[in-house]
Amino acid sequence: MNKFIWATIFTVVMVWSGYQPKDQFTWFLEVLPAMLGAIILLVTIKHYPLTPLVYLLILIHCVILMIGGHYTYAEVPLFDYFKEWFGFERNNYDKVGHLAQGFIPAMIAREIFIRNNVVNTAAWRNFLIVCFCLGFSAFYELIEWWVAAATGEDAEAFLGTQGYVWDTQSDMMLALIGSILALLLLNRIHDKQLKRLI
Repeated sequence: MNKFIWATIFTVVMVWSGYQPKDQFTWFLEVLPAMLGAIILLVTIKHYPLTPLVYLLILIHCVILMIGGHYTYAEVPLFDYFKEWFGFERNNYDKVGHLAQGFIPAMIAREIFIRNNVVNTAAWRNFLIVCFCLGFSAFYELIEWWVAAATGEDAEAFLGTQGYVWDTQSDMMLALIGSILALLLLNRIHDKQLKRLI
């Protein structure tokens, strides 16, 4: 993906996201990973460029985070409509975010594992990538808990449980599903791009 287009989309969505968000504190918590990710990409772009596929996926993940930050995950308008249309009890936009939390890190991890020859066999590599994504998802749930414990009611929108008792477990399950789907669906196109890059 063209770096100028990537940076333009990221900047435009970030500016929109930060303009009068529903809750400023929640916005900061939600978009912080996108900001940190952009800084890491900027620092590594010359000596460790990634495949166009991974750059695109990272951008998609950043956009998901910025939309969730602007509205809060529990109040994204499109998913309020889905809630009404399908009779859901909650706004499920956060589930999109947690599916992406497995799907996109799986491809980032796959790229790093392959390029650095971390594991020689595809089966072990895929197993470790799925374990990494599940561990990453669990760690993010711990961060949500720590933020909520430290800030009290201010973090309610960040947690986004919406009264669902199994929210943490379903979030991790979706990250697990996302990581498996990414490895099943994108390995061929990713391999082609890696051959051109390496």
